[in-house]
Amino acid sequence: MRRVTWALLPLVLLLGGCQPGAPELFEQAPKVTPASATGVNLELLAPPRAKIDIAVYSFPDLTGKNEPNDNVAVFSRAVTQGGLGYLVDSLQRAGNGKWFTVIDRGNLNDLLQERQLIRQTRIEFDKDAAKPLPPIRFAGLLLQGGIIGFDSNIVTGGAGANFLGIGANGQYRQDVVTVALRVVSVQSGEVLNSVTTSKTIYSVALTANTYRFVAVDKLLQVEAGVTRNEPTQMAVRQAIDLAVYATIMEGTRKHVWGFANEAAGAKLIADYLDRDKVEPLSTLNLPPAIPVSTLQVPKS
Repeated sequence: MRRVTWALLPLVLLLGGCQPGAPELFEQAPKVTPASATGVNLELLAPPRAKIDIAVYSFPDLTGKNEPNDNVAVFSRAVTQGGLGYLVDSLQRAGNGKWFTVIDRGNLNDLLQERQLIRQTRIEFDKDAAKPLPPIRFAGLLLQGGIIGFDSNIVTGGAGANFLGIGANGQYRQDVVTVALRVVSVQSGEVLNSVTTSKTIYSVALTANTYRFVAVDKLLQVEAGVTRNEPTQMAVRQAIDLAVYATIMEGTRKHVWGFANEAAGAKLIADYLDRDKVEPLSTLNLPPAIPVSTLQVPKS
């Protein structure tokens, strides 16, 4: 058997890791998606005066944008098509689940069909003794909106330098995703609250290289680099988290709902106004808000 030189040992180990049954070289175990700073603030919100029943039908991608690519045509969507899942998750995490009772209408046909199957099965086997199903829970408020914008290559740039065959350079790009969220009264159809949030997505590439003659007829060439692309779906999630947080703050300012602890709520509102530089409502001459009691639907 021919001996393997030490120089080829790393290549042999790399190829050995790719054999069937061998552990993957870069394999990582799955993990729960960590919460962003905005998501943590959303979870730590003070509880409301009363838990709010709110229905969500959809949260679609309204951008119509395909994944940006400067070389070939790509037909993958630029942003996630699962915005509804992120929105429901954000609503359920608000105030550790104390703010909203989320009524998911995204798969309403499946729910109605399953209830029909249960009803028919009970009638078939139990006849006149068949017990009716409890009524479906309904809400006094609708939450509507979607991903309304994705702008790629908002800012691009880079810098680099080389000296005596040694150099490095960096490039970056900025994209922006925008989401909109509004609260609609079921009784009147009036839009009670509307917010728009955006999140900047950064892509950075750093490379370094060297070209050196180590002998008269021998050239050493070394290159290294790393690219960091912020996941678009995580940016969408953070924008939705902020939209839910802003919806709660704006709804409190307009007296659609309120915090159980008014002092804690006032501090949160002050921090929100100071951070986002929002104009106080006292200067906006708004009409009287609809009392929250008219928006709540009694529990069945």
